[in-house]
Amino acid sequence: MFDTMTLTKAGGALCGSLLILLLGNWAAEGLYHTGPSGHGGDGELTQAYAIDTGADDAAGEEVADAGPPFAEVYAAADAAAGERVFGKCKACHKLDGANGVGPHLDGVVDRAIAGVEGFAYSDALAGMSAEAWTPEHMEAFLASPKGYAPGTKMSFAGLPKVEDRANVIAYLATIGG
Repeated sequence: MFDTMTLTKAGGALCGSLLILLLGNWAAEGLYHTGPSGHGGDGELTQAYAIDTGADDAAGEEVADAGPPFAEVYAAADAAAGERVFGKCKACHKLDGANGVGPHLDGVVDRAIAGVEGFAYSDALAGMSAEAWTPEHMEAFLASPKGYAPGTKMSFAGLPKVEDRANVIAYLATIGG
């Protein structure tokens, strides 16, 4: 029933299957490598892609400060354009008086910083609670939240254009509290 040729064929099929499995594993490891990079030399993991948030970009802060003075831009701000810019804020902030991921922004202009009852502010913003969200404070915060209040929970990188900041602040000024 089992002769030498049958056993040789079965052994060859088993070895061939293992060889194909090892070659497939080698190819997959080359395509989808998740271990330490061989190029770094220090065992540090490297990402295949980077997401630019502007947090580490010193030039991003310079771009945010470039342009006309905020007071001039704010005097000519367009609340309708600010409503479109506010679309970036809707993921975390609401205007109906209910808190979301972030505090509600209903009546935020000239309201005390960290002034929404029941919202757990970061220590950075809670320490500024004696101040108010004036348009100038809001402009500085929206330019670079982490630069204005280091340690803030807000992960948004900021609005680089002074016109966008002025427009969204003008829009928020129209929303009563």
